[in-house]
Amino acid sequence: MAGKHPISTASPIDEDGVARLLPSVLDLTGQHSDDVHRLVMVARDGVVGSMAALIHIEKEFSEMKTNLRTPNASFAPLRRRAAIGVAAAAVCTAMALGGIVSAAQAEDPAAIDDIILLVGADESQRVVNWYASAATAQVVQVAPTDTIIDGEFPADAISIPAIVSPNTVNGGYNGHAVISGLAENIQYSYRVGGDGDWSESYAFKTRKFEGNFDFLFFGDPQIGSSDNIPLDQAGWEDTVEVSLAANPEAELLVSGGDQVDTANVEAEWKGFLAPEGLRAVPWVATIGNHDVGGKAYEQHLWTPNTDRSPQYYRSSNLTTQSGGNYWFEYKDTLFIDINSNAYSTSGAPGVDADEAHIDYITDVIEEHGAEAKHTVLVYHHSIYSPADHANDRDAKERRRDFPTAFSELGVDLVLQGHDHAYSRSYQIKNGAKANPDEQPGASSVFQGPGGVTYVTANSASGSKYYDLTDPDVAADPNYGPDPLNPDNHWANSVENQEHVRSYVKVSVRDEHLTVENIRSGTCEAPNAAVEVGRVDWCGPDNGAAEALPVGSIVDQVVIHKSEAKAGGHRKDAAAPVTTEQGTTTITTLN
Repeated sequence: MAGKHPISTASPIDEDGVARLLPSVLDLTGQHSDDVHRLVMVARDGVVGSMAALIHIEKEFSEMKTNLRTPNASFAPLRRRAAIGVAAAAVCTAMALGGIVSAAQAEDPAAIDDIILLVGADESQRVVNWYASAATAQVVQVAPTDTIIDGEFPADAISIPAIVSPNTVNGGYNGHAVISGLAENIQYSYRVGGDGDWSESYAFKTRKFEGNFDFLFFGDPQIGSSDNIPLDQAGWEDTVEVSLAANPEAELLVSGGDQVDTANVEAEWKGFLAPEGLRAVPWVATIGNHDVGGKAYEQHLWTPNTDRSPQYYRSSNLTTQSGGNYWFEYKDTLFIDINSNAYSTSGAPGVDADEAHIDYITDVIEEHGAEAKHTVLVYHHSIYSPADHANDRDAKERRRDFPTAFSELGVDLVLQGHDHAYSRSYQIKNGAKANPDEQPGASSVFQGPGGVTYVTANSASGSKYYDLTDPDVAADPNYGPDPLNPDNHWANSVENQEHVRSYVKVSVRDEHLTVENIRSGTCEAPNAAVEVGRVDWCGPDNGAAEALPVGSIVDQVVIHKSEAKAGGHRKDAAAPVTTEQGTTTITTLN
């Protein structure tokens, strides 16, 4: 797995009585930020004025190494050196910008809102992102929860300097800080502020850093899609609450894209960020077509290991749009998340955008795949769509471009959104059904070399649903009916739409993955699309049957892994994929 990153810290008052609160000029994973950040430094003598002092600071910084791996250790001996280390980076940038802003110029404490906990580069890292009313010197303060007494953080709590950047769309500012070096099986509390005030405190718990884990996958909350933000928000909050209550040990919340309906509408972002669970379990962001048209996505949702090359942006537009591809490792699973909005051009002469994505995925798997037992790929635009988007131009193109590459690279599971309906594919190898005898709705599948399962998630908020479509060979002769179930497209073992909210649970085990689609709502409120009349039926069998209860299973499959995997690539043997029909398959077929 990837190496652990040392934590960067700063103390409000160091042991010499020097106060330093400095937004870092570096992304705390070591990547430079292109934003111009406000620098605030209050020192006993005003500013660091000599090169000798600066050299001394840089020497201290190069020797600094701190972490959070001992939950109750005192961090006091490290605090001055940590503050000096961050100061070194800040002073260098301040000198380049022509000066340092003094404390006397600082505004009142910023109002902090819209806090979200995000995934980091590995299981020992978390990221906190938020909205701020002002560019004050902000930090994230972190401490083991059991050291907090009567709501007071201990004197040796770690304070991590934030990057605070202008919200170029809606005014105000967005901040983020990366918390690295966390210990396993510890509950931590955190809060944002340090500029004279603090936000409310929240808590998250790390788990064991190796072994089994579960994560939850959510399709298209798309807050605002029903034209009623409060109704969309209510459904989204309920799904997050219901899913975490049923799965309290879930370690990640993975996005299928389209967090909001309109990229730069801040009221929709507030609705999306409302669930309390988004401050307790890390969100894995995925960019959808409704997120891409502005910078708000990047400002609200920081992602690790992100490549922001032009080819990973729609029309190579980095100025007014969000984008980028990224990856991270979590325990023994490699996650790769790509911006599927970038498909019409790569920005590089003679390089197709899909080719650019495949090259990116190949590079990540070649570098990190040998360390991973499972490889999960996430993007927004489903290529095996069951509903309205089944024969979109990009879907047809990517059904030609992606599947063979994914099979050859040893991808195990592909998670997608966009179509607001649920589907789960057969085992697909090189763009074809791997075993013609695999039965619709099979509850147990044995993955042969090159076998990939593709999942499309239904709406998690109920803001919009798309009805299933019949296979249309006139629209795409290569995406016709399934001979075993002609109502379905050939690639899909299961296609489902009931106009009720749902989410997907993925259980990661050493030799298998289990995928379950679970109802998080019924036909009753909150269910915005039903409430506002966007759909005229609800329930199984196109509304002919009564809605099944919250927590009931729409579809379930155990994917037994192939043992043939080496160097991040699955051996390309001709072994067939075999399947078992469970005695009870709980699924709804079109």
